[in-house]
Amino acid sequence: MTFEIAKINDLAEKLNISADEIIRESLKIFLERKLRELKVEIFRIRSKYGISSVEEFEELYKRGEIEEKNTWQDLQRLDHLEFKKEEIEKILKNFD
Repeated sequence: MTFEIAKINDLAEKLNISADEIIRESLKIFLERKLRELKVEIFRIRSKYGISSVEEFEELYKRGEIEEKNTWQDLQRLDHLEFKKEEIEKILKNFD
C-alpha cells in the first residue's frame, strides 16, 4: 500500500499541524517500537546464557563453559541486535 504525501498533507490540515511534524513523530514512534523489540530479543538471549554482553558470551567460550556448536548463532544474533540497538539509539538522540 502506497501512502501518498497528499494524504499526509490532508491529515496535517485536518489536525492543524505540519506534515513534517506528522512524519517526524511517526518515524520516532516507529523507531522507539523497533528499539523495544530489539531490547526484548537481546534480553531473551542474555537471559538464556546468564550474560550481559557479547563480550561475556565470548568469555564463556574461552573458559569452555559453553560449546560453540549449538550457540554460535545466538552469539552472532546478539552481536547484530546490539549493533542495531546502538544505531537506533543514535538516531533517536537526534529527535530530541
